[in-house]
Amino acid sequence: MATAGANLFSRATAQSRRPNVVFILVDDMGWGDLSIYGRTDYATPNIDRLAQQGVRFTNAYANQTVCTPTRIAFYTGRYQARLPVGLREPLANISQADPNVGLPPSHPTIASLLKANGYETALVGKWHCGYPPNFGPLRSGFDEYFGNLSGGIDYFNHRDGSRVLDFYEGNLLVDRPGYATDLYTDKAVEFIQRPRSRPFYLSLHYNAPHWPWEGPEDEELSRNFYNTNGYTAGGSQAIYAAMVKNLDDGVGRVLQALETTGQANNTLVIFASDNGGERYSFFGPFRGRKGSLYEGGIRVPTIIRYPGVTQTNQVSNQVIITFDLTATILAATNTKFHPDYPPDGQNLLPLLRGERSEFSRTLFWRYGAGLATRQTAVRSGDWKYWRQGNQEALFNLATDPGETTDLKASNAQVFTRLRNQFQHWELQMLPYGA
Repeated sequence: MATAGANLFSRATAQSRRPNVVFILVDDMGWGDLSIYGRTDYATPNIDRLAQQGVRFTNAYANQTVCTPTRIAFYTGRYQARLPVGLREPLANISQADPNVGLPPSHPTIASLLKANGYETALVGKWHCGYPPNFGPLRSGFDEYFGNLSGGIDYFNHRDGSRVLDFYEGNLLVDRPGYATDLYTDKAVEFIQRPRSRPFYLSLHYNAPHWPWEGPEDEELSRNFYNTNGYTAGGSQAIYAAMVKNLDDGVGRVLQALETTGQANNTLVIFASDNGGERYSFFGPFRGRKGSLYEGGIRVPTIIRYPGVTQTNQVSNQVIITFDLTATILAATNTKFHPDYPPDGQNLLPLLRGERSEFSRTLFWRYGAGLATRQTAVRSGDWKYWRQGNQEALFNLATDPGETTDLKASNAQVFTRLRNQFQHWELQMLPYGA
């Protein structure tokens, strides 16, 4: 067991050196899809080990129940509905996209802020926040990019749902053979292993386990793909298990690269999902899935390992959300937000260091720009206000995580307060159609 003096020394070392950052964002992973979160039909030993070496959050949320808005919230550290692209739920495929909608290059991002602060920046994997020539990772602060620009690609032929090749190195379209998850892992490992004289920020945004459901041994499915019923068809629990286990293997390789290069003790590693799971996910006690503002659509696995700051094998019930991770990364790297774009997220470092106890949050969601029955939600403490169309409800998540019992009649004051808070928050956001 480490002594108190050694812990103080390692903490002081971590705080005196600017850390590297590896931010791992997976796609459509349900809250319970890791074995450490409760999945029993397969194991994820590498990501589980990451959790055992740091902090696993049980009340972590995505900023939205679909891809693009959550990514906008992460890149900007602010509610996605402050920007027109954040209202796209999600952004369309390359062949269908509006060329004038994307993350504006003029808007500060976590990448541009870190780059200005001397960091080497790279994005490997899914972007989904706008297409060249007007938008793209290289225009939003990343020194380099390797990945897919749209929401979902075939894992082998790398084409989107419109049969358009979507695989880029920088701004160049490339046709590389291989399973996408493995290609992203290979690139991330190569980036980590490079000799360098300055700290790095790597965003590793796997497209897995997003549909189409194809495991690493399913190339034949890919060859016949367009003769089936489309991207969201098919799959099985066994295929999903193979996808997640391959993803776990990839994370293990990335973590091992940090170890073998001697950088693990000075690297902040964060793992999260962009929204709740899909057809083959496990949601634990929660109701709903991707596309819903019930807990299953927005509650996600989230893990933080920061050697010298986080203790090992910790479980936190603190309520957090995607853009808190942005604020935490910038604080850890001594990087300031642009004064014209103050953060909506909370810096979690005081919590991670044990300098602050768990605190109450009030968080807001709005979803359904193109739906007849839009959804809204507020989480405040243990209470959750939920609305879809004309239906409204109040749940106590501490006693009813499955959101089965509507308490608005017996807790009318709480219900009215949260509904009014949502209305006040919405006035600060862009309206749908902006």
